[in-house]
Parts: sequence; C-alpha cells; structure tokens
Amino acid sequence: MNDEHYTGLVDLLAHNTSANRFFNNLPSYVQDMIRERGNNILTEHRLRQYAENLVQGDK
Repeated sequence: MNDEHYTGLVDLLAHNTSANRFFNNLPSYVQDMIRERGNNILTEHRLRQYAENLVQGDK
C-alpha cells in the first residue's frame, strides 16, 4: 500500500489507482461520508482506516 501524502481525497483518488479502486468498491453511503471529510483524507492508509471505522459502526 502506498502511503504517499496528497492534498485531499480528490487528489488521492486521481493519482493513486489502489485507493481509487478501494473507494469505488465501498458502499455509496460510505463514499458520501468520506467525501464530507475529504480534506482530511491525505493518504491511502487514512482512507482505509476511516472506511473501516465507518463500516465497523454498522455492525
């Protein structure tokens, strides 16, 4: 997993194919919640952590 820093979610998804693939496979409601905090998602690792926390909250 690439842990490069980006300027936000849009930059991350535009330049990191692994993060983009992961994001696009998430349920749409999780994608929406992540977009709301997009300025705070600067690495693929943070994206995966945040998504996992959101999904865990549903269990």
